[in-house]
Parts: sequence; structure tokens; C-alpha cells
Amino acid sequence: MTTLNPYLNFPGTTEEAFNLYKSIIGGEITMIMRFRDMPDDKTPENEKDKICHISLKFPNGNILMATDTLESLGQKIILGNNFYLSLGVESEAEADRIFKELSPGGKVEMPMEKMFWGDYFGIVQDKFGTQWMITYTYPQAK
Repeated sequence: MTTLNPYLNFPGTTEEAFNLYKSIIGGEITMIMRFRDMPDDKTPENEKDKICHISLKFPNGNILMATDTLESLGQKIILGNNFYLSLGVESEAEADRIFKELSPGGKVEMPMEKMFWGDYFGIVQDKFGTQWMITYTYPQAK
């Protein structure tokens, strides 16, 4: 089953925002990765504890995800680029098809590839300006 979840960008305030959202809406933080956890991390020392990725699973099962955008890494929040739609799909082939079909007239931010955290992942902005994160999560060995 394909899933769709919002992915937000914050200017260094992700952890504060997610603590607030959790206190208001409830749910559980199911994943938190800091920039210091990244392989080949080039983040300045004073920003290493900023959030690279966080997931908040709401009581109904929806998931809100986010990251801190860091100007020191060349990232900047501009109205309109502070969110993505994160599309979870059921196979690499489906990920490739959707990515390919969203790309014409748009902009590839990150091509589909196997990532260090174990998913098949890519980012594309379609011709309408909508930003998509496409993810296929490989089955876990039992």
C-alpha cells in the first residue's frame, strides 16, 4: 500500500516544534537522527545536535517527519520549500516509475538510490513546484 506523509523543514527548531506537537497531539517519536550521526558529517560542531531526521507517529497511525535546514550546509528555508510530500511505495520498480513520471519539467534534487540508512530513496520537485520524497523500505530479515 502506498503511503503519503508530510515532511517539514525547520530553521534549526525541529526538536522544539516536535516536542510541542507531541505534547498537543500525542503520539510517539519513533525515529530521531542528529547530524552527528551522519556518515562523513561536515556539520559545524555547534550544529551537530540539530535534527537530521525525526518521525512522530500520531495515535491514528499518520506520521509527521522533519529536518533542520542549516545555512552552514548551504540550506535555506524560503517560503514554499519548507515541506515535502513523502511517498512510501511497495517496490524499487514503483519508486523508479513514480520518480521518472514526476521528473519531466521539474528538478531532481536527489536521484533514486540505496541510502546508508537502508531505504531506496530520491527527491524530485515536479513541474508544478511540489516537492516529493519517494521511499521504498526494504523488507527486514526475520
